[in-house]
Amino acid sequence: MYSLVFYVPASHLEQVKSAVFEAGAGRVGAYEACCWQTLGQGQFRPVSGAQPFIGEVGQVELVEEYRVEMVMLYEYKEAVVAALRLAHPYEEVAYHLNRIES
Repeated sequence: MYSLVFYVPASHLEQVKSAVFEAGAGRVGAYEACCWQTLGQGQFRPVSGAQPFIGEVGQVELVEEYRVEMVMLYEYKEAVVAALRLAHPYEEVAYHLNRIES
């Protein structure tokens, strides 16, 4: 299994979760659409060549974002990451996968 963690602006939280759930993430036994999320503040500064969804090139941007965590089986990895990238509004999607044992 993997633990998927990603960061998403509050405006797109449900849209992105739905996409990765549909691709196979968030299933635990007889349950689906399982995740843990918490609200926080993200920070970034777009540099030359960026086309930011939020903010302006050269300016530090602070934005309300959710950190979302869920598990997924190995065989869903490629489909889930593809769904995450497609549904997410950011040009560069911040996420990580950690291999776990259960």
